[in-house]
Amino acid sequence: MIITIATGNSHKLLEIQNINPYKNDIILRKIDAKFEPEENGNTFEENAIIKAKSASLIVKDYALADDTGLCVDYLDGAPGLYSARYAPTQEEKIKKILNELNAVPFEKRTARFICNMVLTDKNCNIIYKTSGKIEGYIAESVAGCGGFGYDPIFFVPKYNKTVAELPNGEKNKISHRANALIPMLNFIKDNLI
Repeated sequence: MIITIATGNSHKLLEIQNINPYKNDIILRKIDAKFEPEENGNTFEENAIIKAKSASLIVKDYALADDTGLCVDYLDGAPGLYSARYAPTQEEKIKKILNELNAVPFEKRTARFICNMVLTDKNCNIIYKTSGKIEGYIAESVAGCGGFGYDPIFFVPKYNKTVAELPNGEKNKISHRANALIPMLNFIKDNLI
C-alpha cells in the first residue's frame, strides 16, 4: 500500500520513513506537488486534518499528515502551534527560546513535543487519528548535531541528553512522532491492507 505524506519538510519525511516498521507493506512517499496549505487550525489536530485533506485532494488517494510542536510550560505553551513560524530560521527559533528562558532554573524549564496525525482517504474522509508526545526540559544551551528543529535544546532526562545527541535509531523509538506514527501504521496494516 502506498500512502502520501502530507509535508514539504524533507527532514520530517525522512524521519517518518525511518520510523516505519512495515516498509515492505506500507510505502510512505512524498507529495510531488508544491505543498503549503494554510495551517489556520486552533489545535495540532485541526492543522493535521487541514494538511491531510489538502494532500488527499491533490493525490486523490490516502494521505497521512501530522502537526507537531514544542510546548514550553514556562512560556504558557509557546511556541506551540507556531513552532515552525516562531522566528525566521531554525537557529533564530532556538535562540529566541533560550533567551526567553534565560535565568529560568532548569527544573522550571519543563516542555513536551506533541504530534497529532490524521489519515484521510481519496474522498478526504478522516479514517484514523493518533497522537503522541515526549516529555522533557529545555536545555540551557544547544547540544548535539542530530535530528532537526528544536532537537538540540530538548533534553530527555531518561537519557541525560538532548534529542539531537541521541542516535537516530534511539530517537525514532521514543519520539513524539514515533508515538503517533506506530499506532497509525498498526491501524493501516490491520485494517486497510
